[in-house]
Amino acid sequence: MSESLRDRKKRLTRQAISDVATRLFLARGYEQVTIAEIAEAAGVAKMTVTNYFPRKEDLALDIADDFVALLAAAVADRPAGEQVLAALQRRYAEAVARRDALVGFAGEPFVRLIQDSPALSARLRELHELRERALAARLADERGTGAEDLPMRVLAAQLAGAYRVLFDKAFRLIRAGHGEDEVQAALAEAGSRTFSQLAAGLDRS
Repeated sequence: MSESLRDRKKRLTRQAISDVATRLFLARGYEQVTIAEIAEAAGVAKMTVTNYFPRKEDLALDIADDFVALLAAAVADRPAGEQVLAALQRRYAEAVARRDALVGFAGEPFVRLIQDSPALSARLRELHELRERALAARLADERGTGAEDLPMRVLAAQLAGAYRVLFDKAFRLIRAGHGEDEVQAALAEAGSRTFSQLAAGLDRS
């Protein structure tokens, strides 16, 4: 379905506000920038900013919805017969090949912005937790169990945990000054080892 003119305008407005906010955050620090200043710099009303971004943190972490949905979507969209772990490993490798922000690719100034802000670091942790819950709900739905089914929550924690550890590794490498080529190669190798180790553990369980 093609995007309507109204939806395109809303998407572009949202992106423009986020871009302005991120520039201000990088220049002055997250805690030092107010919503009113962002609205003024973006040329919109303060209410417009809060309508698009009810949480200030998501002005910087503006891919929150896609971030949370990534693992559940990988499971839901996998080809018939593909195992859950294989689908998540494949999706991770594809994301690393694209240097996707959803698995941790970002510029060093942005990584520093997130890590040096208690509010943004806390929001990122929350997004990881929401991603795990979304995966657990998807797995439970496939198996016809409740969302609080303990085995599905444990499995989701293991699978989402792999992504979380690899995401943290990406940020550590970037913060240490490694270039994108180095980060990509390191994550490809770490992803392969991580999912192989996870597969071996699940096989023994």
